[in-house]
Amino acid sequence: MPRAIVLTNPTSGKGRGARMRDEALPRLHGAGWRTTTLAGRDADESLDLARLAAAEEPDALVVCGGDGMVNIGLQAVAGTDVPLGVIAAGTGNDVARSLGLPLRDGAAAAARIVHGRPRAVDLARIGDRYFAGVLAAGFDALVNERANRMRWPRGQMRYNLATLAELPGFRPLRYVLELDGTERHVEAMLVAVGNGPCFGGGLRIAHGALLDDGLLDVVLIKPVSRLELVRTFPKLFDGSHVSHPQYERHRVRRVSVACAGVVGYADGERFGPLPLTVESVPGGVQVIT
Repeated sequence: MPRAIVLTNPTSGKGRGARMRDEALPRLHGAGWRTTTLAGRDADESLDLARLAAAEEPDALVVCGGDGMVNIGLQAVAGTDVPLGVIAAGTGNDVARSLGLPLRDGAAAAARIVHGRPRAVDLARIGDRYFAGVLAAGFDALVNERANRMRWPRGQMRYNLATLAELPGFRPLRYVLELDGTERHVEAMLVAVGNGPCFGGGLRIAHGALLDDGLLDVVLIKPVSRLELVRTFPKLFDGSHVSHPQYERHRVRRVSVACAGVVGYADGERFGPLPLTVESVPGGVQVIT
């Protein structure tokens, strides 16, 4: 009888996490799985619980929540034989989207875990921390930083207001990049490092990035006017921004990104101020897909 340890962020998606867990558990039990359910009071406790769970070597560590909860699960199971199951209950769900997993449907996610199989996918590593999606290191990161300082409103509207607040004073940033040992000095609106293609709830900033090629996709949007930035934004939803003349892409195994005053975010989590060095970890985690 297979066993899953289910770790939930009950407040994810305005309470959707707990509801989707309760949708998923009967499907798991009906398929003969034993389950243990856990919920941390905050991110630090959730990470401790995830690591303790992985040490028990269950048949799956299942995380129920948004990209932040998925990121916590990755820290616990990276480099182990414990596969990660994902019940995507957040606002963005970019990791689940990149893997083709069900979104905001607990029963469907549980069915995927029951009938799926582990797939080795790459991770990106900064120091001793991992991410699966995209590192934001430009205008998008400044928006994230401002939004995290805001107490109102909640949800996606907070990021919309933060974007409007950042845009009027935004200017191109000066970066120093080291791409597989080659140094470049560039001006850009943003630099993003993609292990996968998506961030920001489906924005395909690193369109074309693959989760199993052992490479990172480094994307630059070089200087454009603020009006042009607004015009280009909708193209991120289908990846058509790659045809813009100010778009640039590099595929590397290791990249260092330096820029004064910018804090890097990945999988929606704060990774710290630049400079940051990102390395590809081929096949770094098993995910049930």
